[in-house]
Amino acid sequence: MESESNKETGSQQSTQFPFWYAIYTQSRQEGKVEKALRKKGLDVFLPLVTMPSRRRDRKLLLTLPLFPGYVFVHTPLDTNDYLAILKAPGMVRILGNGRPTPVPKETVESIRTIMKSNQPFYPCPYLQTGAPVRVLEGPLAGTIGVIQGRKEKKRRLIVSVELFRRSVTVELDDDAVERWS
Repeated sequence: MESESNKETGSQQSTQFPFWYAIYTQSRQEGKVEKALRKKGLDVFLPLVTMPSRRRDRKLLLTLPLFPGYVFVHTPLDTNDYLAILKAPGMVRILGNGRPTPVPKETVESIRTIMKSNQPFYPCPYLQTGAPVRVLEGPLAGTIGVIQGRKEKKRRLIVSVELFRRSVTVELDDDAVERWS
């Protein structure tokens, strides 16, 4: 009887809390993967950015993925969710070193905060230098990132997703920041 109760306790302990995971997709299949996972009832986040097209003959504004080739999914990654993700059309793999590695919750929340603010933002190369900071006030309050530099009373805050080495940057006026670790 003790072994049965231990099995029950063990299965209860294996229940995981949901984490954010990064999914690597086939080229230009981010939207397809997002729709497929939403249909399966998963919480999916595909950050988008509006950018001018590069065509010379006309000027259009295009809505493109902020991190091309990547989609975030919030899940406890139990067997059912894992299989649903693996079977999604356009999906390549869940990122991680040998097994799926969660993306820090603060990183995803910071990207969402940047997208909701009225501050212009755009993708930038991944940068590892600089100390992490948190914005204390203004529309980006609570956002965590790295200050890149200062230019004419404006600062650039960079939020990096280390797992797949991509970043997003936003210009700050003179919002107060504090060191964060």
